[in-house]
Amino acid sequence: MPQALQQVNAPLIGVPGGRHLLDTPALLIDLPAMTRNIERMAAFAKSRGVNLRPHVKTHKSVEIARRQVAAGAIGVSCVTLGEAEVMVQGGIPGVLITSPAVTPSKIARLIKLAQQARPGDVMVVVDNPQNLAELARAASELTHPLDVLVDYGAGYNRTGAATQAKVLELAAQAAAEPRLRLRGLQAYAGNLQHIVARDERSAAAAGLRETVAGIVAAARRQGLNFDIVTGAGTGTHDLDSQENAFTELQAGSYVFMDAEYSRVLADGDRPSPFETSLFVQTAVVSTNATDWVTVDGGTKCFSTDSGVPVVAKGADAASRYAFFGDEHGKLMPPAGSQASQTPRPALGARVEFVTPHCDPTVNLHDAYHVVEGGTLVAIWPVDARGRR
Repeated sequence: MPQALQQVNAPLIGVPGGRHLLDTPALLIDLPAMTRNIERMAAFAKSRGVNLRPHVKTHKSVEIARRQVAAGAIGVSCVTLGEAEVMVQGGIPGVLITSPAVTPSKIARLIKLAQQARPGDVMVVVDNPQNLAELARAASELTHPLDVLVDYGAGYNRTGAATQAKVLELAAQAAAEPRLRLRGLQAYAGNLQHIVARDERSAAAAGLRETVAGIVAAARRQGLNFDIVTGAGTGTHDLDSQENAFTELQAGSYVFMDAEYSRVLADGDRPSPFETSLFVQTAVVSTNATDWVTVDGGTKCFSTDSGVPVVAKGADAASRYAFFGDEHGKLMPPAGSQASQTPRPALGARVEFVTPHCDPTVNLHDAYHVVEGGTLVAIWPVDARGRR
């Protein structure tokens, strides 16, 4: 944990009202809300008869991963080897690396990680015959086969075999290689997760499930078994758990939620089934302008890829935020018919925001300030921050 956080905010742990005395900007977790989110997703997966392997790219925290596993998750999904290394070192089981390990240094790290973990506790996806052959050669250093899943380019096609034929070709190659063990298929469609209109999102997800089911059936006809069919995200968790297409869900953002996912999962008059549990607390550092106040949270504090932060506490909820540089944000009162009599925040006042996109916002911070009501109850490190 960074020394600055230990020195400044750690003494506030357990102090009544300590939440409002934090050195800012501070990344907050509302612990009761996060706990409810973890429990709700675990209960949902159990009710649908699917496993849960949540993505740690959202939180990058061993402590949160432990809580997810304790609630029923069978393991975790990691985009990077660095995340996987942190999770294995933290004792987290069932680690799936969801992006190919291709370069010599990455393959060497993968093999070392597989040596450290229990057999079967480290799995990796593959989408290229050359990479598969290189993994097989490297796996000769192991006392057990290296577990692999074939990655299907189901979404953006950032990675993944492009066609069913190529998936089956890779699966056959993996199954025939004694130094590898074919575990299953990955079909994660990131492009579907943020479709706001539920009917459009549902139709797109149904099309993917049909494709996945076809791939699994074709593999079975060739004597290839996909024991694991993994995919789905927070935006499609309730859709992709239908029709037995997927055996497990990789949803991650549900643990925190953000402004975008809250819009996506709201259904008519019903709010999202998951609560916002992640916030960034800022302080007003200037009130000299007549049309806005300036807070100490800018582009080094919030992700910039999904809009702007939304006021949660400390100012009129209809106030408009705008990025105002690396370290600052501009907070403007509501205009026109939205204008209210709520006084604008005073100098030094705390304003808390819902993040535009939780995953990259977390990666900008060193630690979580865990709160219950107005009390700071713990400070947890963002263990895998920046780990590649």
